[in-house]
Amino acid sequence: MMKTVDEYMKMAYRMEVVEDQDEGGYVVSFPDLPGCFTCGDTLESAIANAQDAKKEWLMAAIEEGIEIQEPGSLEDYSGQFKLRIPKSLHRALAEHSKREGISMNQYCLYLLARNDATYTK
Repeated sequence: MMKTVDEYMKMAYRMEVVEDQDEGGYVVSFPDLPGCFTCGDTLESAIANAQDAKKEWLMAAIEEGIEIQEPGSLEDYSGQFKLRIPKSLHRALAEHSKREGISMNQYCLYLLARNDATYTK
């Protein structure tokens, strides 16, 4: 059974805000709502416009009978995964983390976060 627009509006959909380097201002999108995006000259106006765009997108989807995906949840992720690596890499990571005075787990987390930040820009 499809929910109402108000019910969907209360859900915590992930909003992505990207600065428009070419035109200026900001572009806002909702990854769980394909094609739902807007922009604004300031961050505040872009976010306000995003709420309007989300509401209009939801109303149109309900009117057209389009299935609306509910927002993703962190509950779907444990925060753990197993990874097999070469012994030489394991040794190098263990030695680097020891030099830094932190656990290898924390060192690997730092490396992954730093690398992820590089690719999400």
